[in-house]
Order: sequence, then C-alpha cells, then structure tokens
Amino acid sequence: MSAFFLHYGDCGVRHWCDRDRAAVIQLIADVLSEFGLLWQPAGADADVVHVEDYYHRRGGQFWVVEQAGEVVGTIGFYPIQRGEAAVEIRKMYLHPRVRGQGLGTFLLHHLEAAIQAAGYRKIWIETASIMTAAVHLYEKSGYQPASGVETQRCDRVYVKDLVLDGVASVASAAKS
Repeated sequence: MSAFFLHYGDCGVRHWCDRDRAAVIQLIADVLSEFGLLWQPAGADADVVHVEDYYHRRGGQFWVVEQAGEVVGTIGFYPIQRGEAAVEIRKMYLHPRVRGQGLGTFLLHHLEAAIQAAGYRKIWIETASIMTAAVHLYEKSGYQPASGVETQRCDRVYVKDLVLDGVASVASAAKS
C-alpha cells in the first residue's frame, strides 16, 4: 500500500498505483456524468485507462485522494509539446462530498509546486464551461485564458507561466 504524502482534513493524497485503476475510472466517469459529459476510454480518458503510459513513462505524476479508504479525488500532470518545458494538468476530479472545502485549491497548489520542482515552466489546463467551480479555481489561481483547445468535450483552455509567476511573487514580497 502506498503511503500518503499529503493530508487535508480527513483525506490523504498519494501516488496512483495499479489497484486504483477501477476506482479512479468509476470516480471520473461518475463526475463526468454528473455534468452531462461522456466518459471516453478510447479518447479523452485513455490516460486514465493507461496511467503508466501517459503519466509515469512520460515523466508525469498521477495522484489519488482517499477518504476512509475510498478514492474521492484525482489530479495529475504530464509533459506536452506545447512550448518549452510545458505540462498539462489533467483529471482533476473530486467526489461531490469533498467539494467546497478547499481540497481542490490545496491539490492544485501542491501539484504546481511538484511541477515547478521538476523543472517545468508552463502549465496548461483544459476544462468545460459547465464545470463552473473548476473554471473559478483556475482563474483565481492565476491561470489565463488561452486558445487551442485540444480535447473535444472541453471548450476552455488556460495557461500559467511558473517562471513569471515566481518572479511576480518575489517582486511582490520585496515590496511588502
């Protein structure tokens, strides 16, 4: 059993392992259905069916969130060819019972730190407008609207430059 490396309330966050596959697939399919979106195991969701190929072998990470032994959340990233040192954050899904408690913000910020520590400088995220909480989270976290949506069910794409964000943070701290 993988050890938790982050804790948030009664939830633990750990790296994905093979035994998580069915629970992760079910969680993501359920959340997509909740928003009227289709689960696409041979298309947009192939990365969840083949986590090893899309995340681990490409230098990315895929995390699961557990609460009382049940998978209640996911988030991951992998490198992409969309500029130099770029990644895409993928599959940020939370079970309805753990939403609205700050867990999404916590996960996003910790994943951004892991991305930056791995040497990446640009983060891309795609989402659907119907997922209003996700849109709000990305916008309040400094992601800027961009163009070039690549996933059929998504109609929004955001980008964040970690280098500029870090420079801005240092400059802001110096003024304080």
